[in-house]
Amino acid sequence: MENENITFYIYILRCENNILYTGITTDYIRRFNEHISKSKKSAKFTKSHRAEKIVAIWKTKTRSNALKLEAQIKKLTKNEKELLIESNMYFRIYFSTLFDCRKYRRMSI
Repeated sequence: MENENITFYIYILRCENNILYTGITTDYIRRFNEHISKSKKSAKFTKSHRAEKIVAIWKTKTRSNALKLEAQIKKLTKNEKELLIESNMYFRIYFSTLFDCRKYRRMSI
């Protein structure tokens, strides 16, 4: 059973050359620092594509929910991801038929 006190974050990074990277974590500040430092814990992708900033973050209460959203975001086109970053309205447009959108909260950056 998952720990009720843990929050999971799904984030989108903007990397060099305007490339987008999506991931999940329980501590998005620590994770971003791992990406930019290119430490052993950073993603292989961000070791070769420098992370510049976090452009969107959602939070949810379970790892399962986080993995579902991450997988769906990764299926979007670059243009769809840009719309998702720009407006939370697209969150429901893209995902309301796939899962309960009420389980996710967009965070301010």
